[in-house]
Amino acid sequence: MGTWERKLGLIVPSWNTVMEYEVQRMAGTAMSVHSMRIPHTGDTEENLLRLATEAPAAAKLLAHAKVDVIGYGCTAGGFLKGPEGDRKVGAEIAAATGTPVATSAAAVADALRAVGAKRVGVASPYAAWLNERVRAYLEADGFEVVAIQGLGTEAHSTITLERVEALAAEVNRPEAQAIFISCSNFRTLEIIESLERRFGKPVVTSNASSMWKMLRLMGDRRAVPGAGRLFREA
Repeated sequence: MGTWERKLGLIVPSWNTVMEYEVQRMAGTAMSVHSMRIPHTGDTEENLLRLATEAPAAAKLLAHAKVDVIGYGCTAGGFLKGPEGDRKVGAEIAAATGTPVATSAAAVADALRAVGAKRVGVASPYAAWLNERVRAYLEADGFEVVAIQGLGTEAHSTITLERVEALAAEVNRPEAQAIFISCSNFRTLEIIESLERRFGKPVVTSNASSMWKMLRLMGDRRAVPGAGRLFREA
């Protein structure tokens, strides 16, 4: 047996139990997934911003595994930094490792552009204050947020798929060209394609966007079955 085609690296908040699972499912058996965790105990602004300051050091250790690309998996933290600040975080991680980097927030914005969406409905597990920062980031990056709704909980990974589906339906306005479901610790992979069929429009998620961007940074344009129109059309 040969080696894996690709080695994917992830940096995740310590409480995240979803991103590694979903990325490995999308990677299948052709790629391996390796991760570093940064301590995180709650979604305060201070905690989320601290993740970005600690990410380069975590990435240096991750680079010991000679990964081909790194995904920085804190979407909310990226949104807090704003588009320019989030790109700076990605550049700092890349400079520390010499490895291409996809931050979740920037990957989402790139994914929305790739599917041709300017007007977006946003669903998240976040509190209202954090959703307003999501809105501010997306609007600063050229999007119109036509609806945004959160669950106001930090128990992101425990939310059922049925509740996520219902939340997505709440923001599926006729004028929305795509639905974005935020948070790398929010299970969504199993329902992306069923929601796309139901809504008749692309459904973009934090983890699918990160996987898509990591592949594209490696020059890999493979489709990922079950991960939505993003992989087939962009």
